[in-house]
This record gives sequence, C-alpha cells and structure tokens, in this order.
Amino acid sequence: MFLYIKVSFYNTIYYYMCVLYKNNSMTQKIWFKKKSPLHGSGLFAKTNIKKGQKIIQYIGDKVTKREGDKRADKQIRKAKKDKNNGMVYVFELNKRYDIDGDVDYNFAKFINHSCNPNCEVDIIDNEIWISSIKRIKKGAELFYNYGYPFDTDFVDHICKCGSRNCVGYILSDNDWPKLKKYEKKTKTKSK
Repeated sequence: MFLYIKVSFYNTIYYYMCVLYKNNSMTQKIWFKKKSPLHGSGLFAKTNIKKGQKIIQYIGDKVTKREGDKRADKQIRKAKKDKNNGMVYVFELNKRYDIDGDVDYNFAKFINHSCNPNCEVDIIDNEIWISSIKRIKKGAELFYNYGYPFDTDFVDHICKCGSRNCVGYILSDNDWPKLKKYEKKTKTKSK
C-alpha cells in the first residue's frame, strides 16, 4: 500500500511537470492573465501571435462522460448562486472522456467567449489546445466561441462580448440561424 501511494505520488508529480512544460508554463509563455473588461479574468497576448499558432493547452482532470456530466451540473448550480463564477469548465475530449478544467493549474479556463473570436479549440493527439485563427496583437485579449448548442437553456448564457456580430447569447455560430428563426417567431407571437 505504501509503495503504491509513493509511486502514485511521484507519477502525479511527473505528470504535472510534463503538463506544465507542454503548456509553456515552464518555458516562455505567450499569454498573461489579468482582469478582463468583459468578464472576470481573461488571458491576453504577451507577444504578437501568428495565425495558426498553438497558444495554451486546456488541461484538468480526465473524467468519464458520466462524471463530466455530474461535475458540469455541480458547476452550473454553483454559478447560479454566484454570477461571478464561470459556468462550466468541462470540455469534451472524445466520445468516452471529458476534461474538467476547473483546477488551479488550468489557465486556459480564463479565456472568455466572443462572437468574433481570435482563437479556436483544436483537439490534437487527444489533447485540447487553444490556437489562434488570426494574427493577434500584443496586449489583445484572447477569445474563442464557446459553441454552446441552441437548446432549452440558451437564454441562461448571455453574451457580453459587444462585438459587431454579437448575437446576444453564447451559441455556436452554426446555431445562429436557429436563434434568428426563434427570435423572428417570438416577435411575431408578441405582436
């Protein structure tokens, strides 16, 4: 028992050292965290970032889908009590696993949503990466579209990005036509 705990402890330390190294936390970072004018904290470009560049890995606890759903529900309940909390930090990794990024060492969780993002999420070799989709100037805040589905609780996810093409809700751009159709239908009923 003692040997297993000791080996497990060293494996855990080794794992996090590798994660930190891959996450540019032990090498030169190209981002920094500070208060965001949009919401809470955000990540900002420390240097000019080229289009197509990996910026930061989204890391956390690798959990089964069932456990991911439980954790997401718990995070939603917590966020509804305190609007300053983020909503959900559980990311789908693949068909079997999720990554719960609600851990202290995951700085990628501070990237805010925008309807006009400068980043996107890529799953590369079973890892979740935030990469740039355009050139990002030093000092600019990093954003990606959270891509929430258009479902019954979409109204709970108000967008505060303020971009020219903001649709008012945190939705996948694939679902924007559904939102427009819904809003048109709702306006017709209210007349």
